[in-house]
Amino acid sequence: MFLLTDGSMRVQGIRVQGHDEMAVNLLFWELEQHLKSSSGASVVAIDNKIEQAMDLVKSHLMYAVREEVEVLKEQIKELIERNSQLEQENTLLKTLASPEQMAQFQAQVQTGSPPAPSTAATPGPPSTASLAQPASHSSGASA
Repeated sequence: MFLLTDGSMRVQGIRVQGHDEMAVNLLFWELEQHLKSSSGASVVAIDNKIEQAMDLVKSHLMYAVREEVEVLKEQIKELIERNSQLEQENTLLKTLASPEQMAQFQAQVQTGSPPAPSTAATPGPPSTASLAQPASHSSGASA
């Protein structure tokens, strides 16, 4: 089931598929038949059909909303996990960076300029020589 809305988010229509579409079509066909042959006595029947149609639409809307909420919860969970991974990576990179690299990075952040290519330091994993720094640069136990 899909809601069709205008720019102000007012519902303009509802699109259903499969079994739901058949049920809604049947319900509206019956309603149309009652309207064509309506008399004073069939007003109650028409009201009942309208109420049934509204209940059906409401239940389908609630189902669609619940489904969308579940999808969004899963996306939020994945984003939280990704954020945590990036924070850990950031912390590790900060501990491995030299004071000169950190100063250069801070200057770039303040000016908003992109990082300049450097021939002295290549991007990528640190070399074994840079990993063999004094223990004073370490920020805690290693894994």
